[in-house]
Amino acid sequence: MQDLINDPKTFLVDVRTEGEVAEVSVPGAINIPLDQVPANLDQFKNAEGPVVVFCRSGARSENAKNWLIQNGVKEVHNAGGYPTVLNLKN
Repeated sequence: MQDLINDPKTFLVDVRTEGEVAEVSVPGAINIPLDQVPANLDQFKNAEGPVVVFCRSGARSENAKNWLIQNGVKEVHNAGGYPTVLNLKN
């Protein structure tokens, strides 16, 4: 997972709310809250590389991952919670 998170081609997406991201953010990640994932499907489908999603604990990102796979996004990974992502980020 560390290689994926640090690959510049990875589309690293934080699915937490804007308020949560304002408290703690992960460098290089973009914020698309879970409820906005469907409206941004094209961004996920057009990603240059794999998609890695994360949230606070991994539950919302698991929902996002499953929805994205069901809607045609090929390579999607759930990195779990942001503390894990922060620890793996170079």
